[in-house]
Amino acid sequence: VSKVSPYGQGQLYLQFLQLKEKLEKEGLFDVSHKIEIPQDVKRIGVVTSEGGAVIQDIINVSSRRDPMANIVLYPVKVQGVDAEKEIAKGINFFSDYDVDVVIVARGGGSLEDLQPYNTEIVARATYECKKPIVSAVGHETDFTIIDFVSDLRAPTPSAAAELVCVDRVSQIGLYKKLYSNFKLCFDRFMQNKQSALELRAI
Repeated sequence: VSKVSPYGQGQLYLQFLQLKEKLEKEGLFDVSHKIEIPQDVKRIGVVTSEGGAVIQDIINVSSRRDPMANIVLYPVKVQGVDAEKEIAKGINFFSDYDVDVVIVARGGGSLEDLQPYNTEIVARATYECKKPIVSAVGHETDFTIIDFVSDLRAPTPSAAAELVCVDRVSQIGLYKKLYSNFKLCFDRFMQNKQSALELRAI
């Protein structure tokens, strides 16, 4: 025998549970501390890798819903050595930067892959951030520490973009329809008034 490890959920999962319990007791998950996501988001800060599908998904969804949305990327490693330090640094950067909301995102992966988002340094950076944070880490069934600390959890990065971006394309269509209806009513009103005046003249 060269190595012995406990049978069951593994050391990483136990560390996850211990950190979750610790931070929950300290109040980092309290609903009272959470910041509401603005209704009219114009600039979005994104903390994720500059390569891969995640940032492209966020760009595609946000530009489809709101062509005027401005996305600022803070590129980071999303796994591996010191990834958690880069992620925390990105969150700290946006805390004092001109953005309306911050999305912290990455694609799915194993518990080991998602480990940077289960660290105390990322949790505390999220808690202390002055801007509202949407966590979009992993797939819908994945839960990480940042999900509990963040102001809003999205099941996927694409869903995060859906949640923060107003569907301005639909809004414009609705406004056009309302304008057409108003114009039609106004034209009918004017026609009725004109007909009434003509009848009086007779």
